[in-house]
Amino acid sequence: MAELLSEGLFLPVLVLAGASFAVPRLLALLLPEGVVPLMMNALLSTLVLFALSAAFFALLYLWQGVPLAQLGDAGLLAIIGFFGRLGLMAAIIWAPIMILSVAGLPRKWVKETW
Repeated sequence: MAELLSEGLFLPVLVLAGASFAVPRLLALLLPEGVVPLMMNALLSTLVLFALSAAFFALLYLWQGVPLAQLGDAGLLAIIGFFGRLGLMAAIIWAPIMILSVAGLPRKWVKETW
């Protein structure tokens, strides 16, 4: 079971999809209603999901047994670049769901209208 979760695509897709739906909804609790805050939510959600996906892939590498010392041999900038690219590539999974989640937020507005 652990191999299915760590080596396959099931766990990363599930976690990224859940996060891409939840992050905009959680940020909406902190931001006011309106078009400008909605665009701010989209920008903040993008940045948060990029960082979360990069960190998630780093944790998956560690979970699969890649030693931290081996990752550190390449240097900090190389590690950040590698996992940053993985986070950007993961946008193919989380970006469409995040966009749909942000687009659904105005339906719950009470004070502002779209």
